[in-house]
Amino acid sequence: MRRDAFNFVHPAVSMLFFLFVTLITAFVLNPVITGISLAAACVYYIMIKGKKGVLFCISFALPVMLLVAVINPLFNHAGTKILFYLWNGNAVTLEAVLYGVNSACMFAALIIWCACLTSVMSADKYVCLFGRLIPTLSLLFSMVLRFVPRLLSRIRRVSAAQLGVAPPIGKSPVKGVKHGLSVVSVTVSWALESAVNMSDSMKSRGYGLKGRTSYSLFRFDGRDLVLTAVLVVSFAASCAACALKAVWFRYYPSIKFTPPGFFPIAGCAAFALLCFVPVLLNVKEDITWRILRSRI
Repeated sequence: MRRDAFNFVHPAVSMLFFLFVTLITAFVLNPVITGISLAAACVYYIMIKGKKGVLFCISFALPVMLLVAVINPLFNHAGTKILFYLWNGNAVTLEAVLYGVNSACMFAALIIWCACLTSVMSADKYVCLFGRLIPTLSLLFSMVLRFVPRLLSRIRRVSAAQLGVAPPIGKSPVKGVKHGLSVVSVTVSWALESAVNMSDSMKSRGYGLKGRTSYSLFRFDGRDLVLTAVLVVSFAASCAACALKAVWFRYYPSIKFTPPGFFPIAGCAAFALLCFVPVLLNVKEDITWRILRSRI
């Protein structure tokens, strides 16, 4: 796992980036746009996770892509170019196959972007962004984000303690079920008690009261301003390309799209710049670090 430079920008910039990217990925059906989003998501996730990112893309995102790509032609028979007929007489069309492939890539891209969002946006960043606007929901969301990893860690600790105190004799399924139920019972009791203690603690500190000040580690500096400008301009250019139908693509009843030209290429380039902002920031940080090391 490497040091992610995009993880150190202001939370508002990170949230703006993921909002812009997921909106265009989800609502624009152009295969070029979808391919750009999927490629950027895979590169960025592998860049911040290393081998774990490669395994995630292969073991989770790829099966989802294959499942969606296969299911759509089996149940959707719209289209004019028939490739072949199924055993039940239904036709498999080229339009349905291409739409299924594009939908599969879109779902995979959204899944990987959400995984990147989980890695970048921590609980304290959500509290920083929404603590003053919606304090209750912000606190609840931060507790939910912390709940899963803490719950898994607590389950391992409780299970180890149970085995240390009273190790099961033999490998009986009944004893295994009893051990699991006791671990779950202890863990759930701890989780409920921890949630009550957290809410009481934040209430005693005056969390959410009007006029209450809060300390934050995040400061909006010049780099964040430049990144925000790049994100807004590239997103606006992408939206303008969509509004002018420069990246228009239709699958049914027949495949039609806007022919290549200046505006389609400019719109795809603007979206590529938007998607690859974290990657470019990491590359820039690597180059700067190598230059500094060479001067030592």
